[in-house]
Amino acid sequence: MQRLWTIIGVTDVTRSFAWYQSLLGHSATQPAHDYFGQIVDTDGTVLLCLHRWGDHEHPSLASPDHAKPGNGLLLFFRVDDFDQALGRARDLVAALEEEPGINPNTGTREFALRDPDGYYVMISALPAA
Repeated sequence: MQRLWTIIGVTDVTRSFAWYQSLLGHSATQPAHDYFGQIVDTDGTVLLCLHRWGDHEHPSLASPDHAKPGNGLLLFFRVDDFDQALGRARDLVAALEEEPGINPNTGTREFALRDPDGYYVMISALPAA
């Protein structure tokens, strides 16, 4: 089995941690550290890692000043509670980047929003099994 751990640079790990937990409908917990946290699914799968800008000398996480956060990156989440996720998203942001619609390529419902650090987040409905 292989897993991809996507790590994004964020200004405030605790704030971003709470934001993603809220968006994805997870119970509120605290990140492991003030400089790093993992958003984890109920089965233990890591969904997203949050790393504070400038810590641990990782070249690509040195500073948001070197490149605009989110440039070339799309965080794409498939959810089984699309309507609830939409409600949670509307509570988190003043306006969505893309209102709900049907993706003509996949035939699934989607919407998009920006996280607190400016990353583009797409939420897509996971078709019923």
